[in-house]
Amino acid sequence: MLKGDFKNSTWLCFFIALCVVFLLDQAIKWYFVLRGYQQGDVIYSTNVVSLLLVYNKGVAFSMFAFLQEWLKYLQITLLVGIFFYLCKHKEILKAHSIALGMIFGAGISNILDRFMHSGVVDYIFWHYKFEFAIFNFADVMINVGVALILLNMFLRKDKSAL
Repeated sequence: MLKGDFKNSTWLCFFIALCVVFLLDQAIKWYFVLRGYQQGDVIYSTNVVSLLLVYNKGVAFSMFAFLQEWLKYLQITLLVGIFFYLCKHKEILKAHSIALGMIFGAGISNILDRFMHSGVVDYIFWHYKFEFAIFNFADVMINVGVALILLNMFLRKDKSAL
């Protein structure tokens, strides 16, 4: 993959999207951590959204928190497996390189949090008309990446690269 294909614009787009999302997410998280905020501290609040520092031990909605230390290794295995699958099925990567790069950058960033902070650094709390889970920029980028893949799949004339 890395010898001849690295010059390929597909891989370049993938890695640029991965790096941009990863670096932005980590920068935002480190802003909160380095400022000395503690678990549960409200940093900013409005009637719609609050910035509230939480270390999430699980995944979405704190699911699978009972896996504790094993969760990060399970996530690494999943990302590595998907990466090798994409290396084998380059047509999928070619069709969705930026979106997949966003998803991988966000996933790697959240996994790094598990090693650095023993949980994912979450801070966005939506509470307008209902209370939603606390999430972060990486979570948003995963959802945007999935939405871009779905949109691309519906708009493509060639349905072979799903």
